[in-house]
Amino acid sequence: MKSLFVKYPSASRFVLAILMFAAVLIVSPVIDGPYLKQYFPYLSAILLVGVTWFLLKLDGTNLTALGLNISWRNCSFILVGILIGALAFLFANLARSLYTGETMALSANIDYQTILSSFYLILPTVAVEELIFRGYLFKKTIAISNVIVANIVFSVLFMLVHVIDGEVLESPGRMVMLVISIPVGHLMFATALLRSGTLFFPIGLHLGNNWATRHLISSMDDGQSILFVLERVNFDTWPSFIGLLLIYNGVFLLLTWLIWKWRRGSAKE
Repeated sequence: MKSLFVKYPSASRFVLAILMFAAVLIVSPVIDGPYLKQYFPYLSAILLVGVTWFLLKLDGTNLTALGLNISWRNCSFILVGILIGALAFLFANLARSLYTGETMALSANIDYQTILSSFYLILPTVAVEELIFRGYLFKKTIAISNVIVANIVFSVLFMLVHVIDGEVLESPGRMVMLVISIPVGHLMFATALLRSGTLFFPIGLHLGNNWATRHLISSMDDGQSILFVLERVNFDTWPSFIGLLLIYNGVFLLLTWLIWKWRRGSAKE
């Protein structure tokens, strides 16, 4: 086994990382159980951080390679990311409103406890996805190839995880939306990682966006979101729907470009 690591260092690291990540995703739900996960859904994320630390140690480095060391600078990127991610979702929906003529209103009875507690509940899922798709394997792929190849590979993998679902595959519109939107999301998160030097930034962006999807703007006035759309527009033709997707994702591509320009001078890839 040791000779394989010496002879094929990169390939062996990839295989080991995939096996260890898979083991975490299989074992953690069993340990969690329905009760523990309800109150502390962080086991998978903690184990993945441990696996990442181990893999980086094999490479002769540590968690600073992904900016996962605890520092004020790194941790501040979580808060910055949450704010930017939520605002990006808001601006994307405002662009949608201009395109469709939809109007939004403030929810009458906002459930603040649910809205705020969801940050705690959404964070572990977001952290797991970032550790898998923008973590060790992503940076390793960049090291043995380049940023373009890594982005193509992991954007496709990230998209497939969201698309290969029974309900999604039965809805052509939703499938097309995810096929376009998920790679755009990956590009934004990956750029945030590469320009900031810390995985905490894409974690914050991802968390802010996912939280906003559920609790900033929704289709119903049920108290689960701050704003709601009075009447959603349904698209009867593909051209109008594709137009919406281009406008909506254009907001996130613009944000990605701004992040890239913001750190252009000091980024280390």
